[in-house]
Amino acid sequence: FINAHTIQVEDQDGRQRNFSAAAFIIATGSRPYRPPELDFNNPRIRDSDTILSLSETPRTITIYGAGVIGCEYASILRGLGVKVNLVNTRDKLLAFLDDEIIDALAYHLREQGVLIRNQETLDRVEVEAEDVILHLKSGKKLKTDLLLWANGRTGNSNDMGLENLGIQIDHRGYIQVDQTFQTAVEHIYAVGDVIGPPSLASASFDQGRFAATHLTEGNQDLRLARDIPTGIYTSPEISSLGKTERELTDEQTPYEVGHAFFRHLARAQITGQTVGMLKILFHRETLEILGIHCFGYQAAEIVHIGQTIMRQYNGGNTLKYFINTTFNYPTMAEAYRVAALNGLNRVHNA
Repeated sequence: FINAHTIQVEDQDGRQRNFSAAAFIIATGSRPYRPPELDFNNPRIRDSDTILSLSETPRTITIYGAGVIGCEYASILRGLGVKVNLVNTRDKLLAFLDDEIIDALAYHLREQGVLIRNQETLDRVEVEAEDVILHLKSGKKLKTDLLLWANGRTGNSNDMGLENLGIQIDHRGYIQVDQTFQTAVEHIYAVGDVIGPPSLASASFDQGRFAATHLTEGNQDLRLARDIPTGIYTSPEISSLGKTERELTDEQTPYEVGHAFFRHLARAQITGQTVGMLKILFHRETLEILGIHCFGYQAAEIVHIGQTIMRQYNGGNTLKYFINTTFNYPTMAEAYRVAALNGLNRVHNA
């Protein structure tokens, strides 16, 4: 930004052009965080972008960081036959998920051959001609062909001159915005990964639409849905929406659980995709659905049925919908009826 109404853009040939406008929407995204002590110019050290340009499949790899990106790459690379060390700085994988889903993910990753190392912290990295060695503060040494650094991301907000305009940026490079996605400068908006969580493509689409609507029409009523589904493309797949058991317990909400295990569904038996489950959390007294958690084949698709019912008002959000609805047979969607009946039986038999 040259000033609040003019930007200067440089193309690949070094030619500069100025563009002026009454308003701007910044949607520059994010990039992998690169700690300065690591040499990412070395071909044995990769991030989640440069790992995609490998010319050959490594025999072994250490992934440092067991968030969504780390777990997805661990699953992909193990499926390609790579021996994977997954180093997690926390005590469990993906702590924002329901505990039962976390346990299922860890079990299946280990069953596939991924070696998960929880509560480990990096001390230093040593690069040799044929391999890279991670020295952990616990004293462990992990020697593999490659290191994939998957520990955090940062917003693409640097070198844009935003600070000179009074626009606030946090320590991770995320631009600070209000509920309408306006920055501190009223005609400059920011959306997507450059403003930080939830950092989902699906949410970014809506953020852009809401910002444009506020800019052109002054509409301040549009908001992201309270519950946005999370899709995690490990193998098996994961999708989650709403509250977890941990959150409901902390809130002292009286809830019950309904399960549908895929191995009991005819469609899963036919396709051979029997690993996984659908889990519904609902209020014991009102039967309001509070959370949907799915693990397994087509999880990111299946979750949307529950999302639709959770968004109903005036009593429409109820477990009874799934009990009183006839589903196609055989389908994976039938899991909702199975889980609803399972949960209702627990309430009646309590």
